[in-house]
Amino acid sequence: MHIKTFTAVVVGLGLVTLSACGSSPNDKDSAGSRTVTLVSHDSWAASKSVIADFEKSSGYKVRVLEDGDAGQAVNKAILTKNNPQGDVFFGVDNTLLSRALDNGLFQPYEPKGADLVLPQYRVDEAKHRVTPIDSGDICVNYDKKYFADHKLAPPASFDDLIKPQYRNLLVTENAATSSPGLGFLLGTAAKYGDKGWQDYWKKLKANGVKVVDGWEQAYNQEFSGSAGGRKAKGDRPLVVSYASSPPAEVIYADPRPKTAPTGVAQGTCFRQVEYAGLLSNAGNTEGGKAFLDFLLSKKFQEDMPLNMFVYPVREAAQVPPEFTEYGPQAKNPETMAPDRIAANRDQWVKSWTSLVLR
Repeated sequence: MHIKTFTAVVVGLGLVTLSACGSSPNDKDSAGSRTVTLVSHDSWAASKSVIADFEKSSGYKVRVLEDGDAGQAVNKAILTKNNPQGDVFFGVDNTLLSRALDNGLFQPYEPKGADLVLPQYRVDEAKHRVTPIDSGDICVNYDKKYFADHKLAPPASFDDLIKPQYRNLLVTENAATSSPGLGFLLGTAAKYGDKGWQDYWKKLKANGVKVVDGWEQAYNQEFSGSAGGRKAKGDRPLVVSYASSPPAEVIYADPRPKTAPTGVAQGTCFRQVEYAGLLSNAGNTEGGKAFLDFLLSKKFQEDMPLNMFVYPVREAAQVPPEFTEYGPQAKNPETMAPDRIAANRDQWVKSWTSLVLR
């Protein structure tokens, strides 16, 4: 359940404000080549013990630079690629992958364990500029109590969301400013095609969909089913979030409920994959390579779910029972090839903005 928003990626790279670049971690007066610097979005998380194991076995000290939301971090990394802030970048996903590759953000490296990545997640196999690290499904979540109280079956598909009984119930994120918002738009484009998705969104707008800037507001303020939304008296029982959101509602609750208070509309999911790569002009390429090897290790892959609420991409990596019980991966999510996303993303977002927000 990555809480990632990104700011106006469709306006291009020119509007991103850079912090001072004079103190790059790769400068000679820094901690030196025994430090490996990871640049990521703000949702990076890993167990201290797992990082400590890597540091002990590799001899490298890990420094993490969290650089804003996903798109902002990608854009800044592109703008600083000649003097990068670190050695490895984690967190570019399939919705923005083409932007990173087209701008030469990464140098080739095939990590140890790359052959164990599940085939459906592999990309760029000829050049190995990026490595798949995790996956997650962007899906509509529903408030079980609301639908039980109203004796109404929760929606199960994109088609259901435009039916009269679900009028004024859904909140989603702005596709121009939010990663799950963009993923939801891409899911509808994958489902209904280049022409059909616009007609679908006209119907969704007519059915009272509410659009807010980002996931935090949608899920923790507007959505009636989340712990935060209940406190905020949110009144929308449907929200665009992640398939892994229900287990988070269980794991963070005290006391833990026997069942998740929220569910997932399985027919509304879009598969998101995140990648990492060795930055072009990285100051510590050997450390960066070692860290990429680590990201694909069984230990890290099995540590991810309860830290970042995402699924591993390595064969035979185990997920915690809470995921299996409360947040299983979608069986048939909508997917889209990165080159199709690259060819259409900006125009789709522009059209969506005109259609839905104006």
